[in-house]
Amino acid sequence: MNGIRKDVNIILDLTIVVIVFMVVTIYNTYPKTLYAFSNSNNRAAIVSRGSKEDKIIALTFDDGPHPEYTVEILDLLKQYNAKATFFVLGKYAETYPEIIRRQIAEGHEVGNHSYSHVNMKKVSAKVIKQEFEKTQDIVYSIANIRPKVFRPPYGNYNDDVIKIVSSDDSSVVLWTFYQDSKDWSNPGVDVVIDTTLSKVQNGDIILFHDYVYKPESHTVGALKVILPKLVDEGYQFVTMSELINLSQDRKVLNNFN
Repeated sequence: MNGIRKDVNIILDLTIVVIVFMVVTIYNTYPKTLYAFSNSNNRAAIVSRGSKEDKIIALTFDDGPHPEYTVEILDLLKQYNAKATFFVLGKYAETYPEIIRRQIAEGHEVGNHSYSHVNMKKVSAKVIKQEFEKTQDIVYSIANIRPKVFRPPYGNYNDDVIKIVSSDDSSVVLWTFYQDSKDWSNPGVDVVIDTTLSKVQNGDIILFHDYVYKPESHTVGALKVILPKLVDEGYQFVTMSELINLSQDRKVLNNFN
């Protein structure tokens, strides 16, 4: 009996190992793209990455515009014909409207990052709505467009955020979990480069910041290496809305395959 029990335990252990391996494999290979759809136009409610089927990257920049760093980033993006999405704070968009106009004119996407960078989990639904709508209105007054993507400060959101953002036919956008360079803290140019390039995959949403409260921006220095490297590796740079649309198309196709 002891021998039989031992054999059964071994089989159970091996079965558990196989199941865990299969779950991890599926999680890492399945395109974790767009899960929740919550408005009439079927726009994704929450996005944290794009389809792995296409060699695309979404560069995103938070907290700007900054009068110096954003301009330097725009110059670099133009040099490499790269499109990006800028999640702007309403208070800075008001201050530097000419930068918002340049971003739109050069084919980039302007997203909403709230008006004053509040933690959405610590304020009322009324404040969330005010922060969101005020920035929507500011961008519209500057560029005659309403942002279609919203990134909550700190990546913090709740049901109120999803409901309010979705009601304006917009998506809540986070970032691919391993693509947070924490460049806002100026960790060093090499750290930003390594964090971005060491694990880069198709469909990544990369988190950068164009507004840092430092006398210099390590993001700008890092991009001088990151952009040509990604170009050499064959990646195409898309805006968040382009990534969402392409990934939704892929999801539809996958459902029929």
